[in-house]
Amino acid sequence: MLETTNTTALDPRLYVDPASLDREQEAIFARTWQLGGHASQVAEPGRFMTVQTGRESALVIRGEDGELRAFRNVCRHRAARLREGSGDCGKALRCPYHGWTYRTDGRLIGVPEGRGFPGLDKSALGLMPASVELFHGLVFVNLDPDAAPLAPTLTGLGEKLAPYGIERLEPFGDFATSSQPANWKIVADNYLEGYHVPIAHPSLMRLLDYQNYTVEVGDGYVFFEAPLRKKPSGNRLERAYQKFVRPMDGLTDADRDVWRYVYLWPNTTIDLYPDQVTTWQINPKSIDATHDVWACYRSGAPSTAMRAIQRLNHRLNVDVADEDAELVARVQAGMATTGWTPGPLGEREAAVAWFASHVREALGERA
Repeated sequence: MLETTNTTALDPRLYVDPASLDREQEAIFARTWQLGGHASQVAEPGRFMTVQTGRESALVIRGEDGELRAFRNVCRHRAARLREGSGDCGKALRCPYHGWTYRTDGRLIGVPEGRGFPGLDKSALGLMPASVELFHGLVFVNLDPDAAPLAPTLTGLGEKLAPYGIERLEPFGDFATSSQPANWKIVADNYLEGYHVPIAHPSLMRLLDYQNYTVEVGDGYVFFEAPLRKKPSGNRLERAYQKFVRPMDGLTDADRDVWRYVYLWPNTTIDLYPDQVTTWQINPKSIDATHDVWACYRSGAPSTAMRAIQRLNHRLNVDVADEDAELVARVQAGMATTGWTPGPLGEREAAVAWFASHVREALGERA
């Protein structure tokens, strides 16, 4: 477990210097586990998904033999991206540029006008492998084919996720993307603390018992619990959610009254609500913007009432996300202030210190 006793936030140049993105691509995004999606998306042979890994892309495919494999999403001929999004490639992947064709196990099997490539060794030109792992129904990819397993870094998290049965849940709504006007690390810092909630999120203060908002810092993850208030909110929509929300199959009545949040190093969140589970991947788009990927999951065949509650949950969280977007934009602007150095971090910002420790370790930075 990383030490988080240092209470200093990251050096501001890591948020404003474009060169830091190049360092992070190699030191962080090329070496860490990135969320791809839900196992149901690649359940059958031929099904694939693409996964953003920093500025690169990976491809996850269920092979004809039933094995799940990952590759860098690039043709070995002239570097064309092989696929976008998700879907079914059948028994082979055919490059849309020149038609080079690969089996679902990555082997190159077809080259148009092959006689024009004297001495071509197809066995040496298979897709570039990456690592893939399933964790409680979620697909993760690491560009490093020899990456250390993900699960050992998440000790204890499996037991916390188990009641939600994420592997049994079904996606609903569109897989959405958005952008925030700040460096990805500022967006992460904002997610990782509730210290700003009383000032910036009036709806959360009405909904959540802030005094009992807790954080548990692990090795590869941070786990938050935010109990819902018993007192009905003065806001009509919030009051309706409090009154009518019901736990999904597998959860207890106690789970009805708490929102839980998980942050996985380096850029994945899993939000655990009584009525649904939401994932979010925070990707760097530029030094001062993110490219975010969202997905929502719920129990199959929800009742009309449950669907209404899920829509209400989404409405409430969109409002909070809009508030956060304004906050991170303010921080991004302030980071460029000449002579500014970060102030101390308080107890409610322990997870910000955890994140800073991980970033420093990855980049070889001194505190």
